[in-house]
Amino acid sequence: MLDLKNKYLFTSESVTEGHPDKIADQIADAILDSIYEKDPYGRVAVETLVATGLVMVAGQITTSCYVDIPKIVRQTLRDIGYTRAKYGFDGDTCAVLTSIDEQSNDIALGVNKSLEVKEEEKKKVDKTKNDIENTGAGDQGMMFGYACRETPELMPLPIMLAHKITYRLAEVRKKKIIPYLRPDGKSQVTVEYENGNPKRVEAIVVAAQHHPDIPSETIQKDIIEKVINYVIPDKYLDKNTKYFINATGRFVIGGPQADTGVTGRKIIVDTYGGVGSHGGGCFSGKDPTKVDRSGSYMARYIAKNIVAAGLADKFEIQIAYAIGVAHPVSIMLDAFGTEKIPQSKILELIKKNFDLRPEAIIRHLKLRRPIFRKTAVYGHFGREDEDFTWEKIDKAEILKKEAGL
Repeated sequence: MLDLKNKYLFTSESVTEGHPDKIADQIADAILDSIYEKDPYGRVAVETLVATGLVMVAGQITTSCYVDIPKIVRQTLRDIGYTRAKYGFDGDTCAVLTSIDEQSNDIALGVNKSLEVKEEEKKKVDKTKNDIENTGAGDQGMMFGYACRETPELMPLPIMLAHKITYRLAEVRKKKIIPYLRPDGKSQVTVEYENGNPKRVEAIVVAAQHHPDIPSETIQKDIIEKVINYVIPDKYLDKNTKYFINATGRFVIGGPQADTGVTGRKIIVDTYGGVGSHGGGCFSGKDPTKVDRSGSYMARYIAKNIVAAGLADKFEIQIAYAIGVAHPVSIMLDAFGTEKIPQSKILELIKKNFDLRPEAIIRHLKLRRPIFRKTAVYGHFGREDEDFTWEKIDKAEILKKEAGL
């Protein structure tokens, strides 16, 4: 019998920017970015559905500016590579439908003025001077952040390798290194662990949309040589690594023609590949007053700094909010037995060094900027990009010093 404490397999997947669900995510975040370019205090909660020849955008937007949603949709599709119907979609000729309302006044009541401020007003205490306290959470929910020492990015190895494959699939397509590829695609990587540490890659699955006239043998050879071997370090590959490239033998029909895409359906791809927990809320299409997004970014920021500081080798934090309330209702953490100081002390350091009120998160992470479309594909975490402020480890030295390490 396999002893899971000593040896086990773990699998994560990623999808390309041409996958239908990721098309939907990118359109939603492109709309958010367009509004934030003109109105950084706009309220946005939009969803996208893509199907054969159709894009449907629906949701709530409250803003002082105007954006041309059909134009944004079509440009996003062109950027991805959907420029011909034979690829499964054509950004120039597809139908674009919209159903947009303003943010509910009931929700705005709590976001515009938090419960804490309302309570102080009842007591005739002027708390409005503390404008960070004014903003309440845009929804209830629980958010998780995670970090570990498996990779330089302090992310789980399986999801990082899966992302590298899908990113490379897009790169070889756009640069015509493999010119017959088309936008849709997926990857999946299975890693063998021993005593909690990644040792080797057991299996790699790739599904890549392609021109109909290309033999499967050519596709398999090119993807192994120019994609997999290009991004997966040799130390993880061996003679027993299994490869499954377009396992059905053909992947010509792709994109929304083959599969309906919806915003927020790839939340595990977006985060940690199934490692740790997930609160269930998606990120794309939501402005950062929605703690599904900002709270998750802050949770990752905290977890990464805790691990970077050496307080734990593996760390997960849960933050929970009530709609209209500025302060979280609970904080939970788990270092999985890898903590170097008591977890109660880690919690004290978190409360001291990280302000978890929504407005404080937005300001510290600089989230009122048009930076979100690029987060919508290849993961929101583990990215080397200066706009991904939640990936900084600028609190690590402070935490280490205050922990006495």
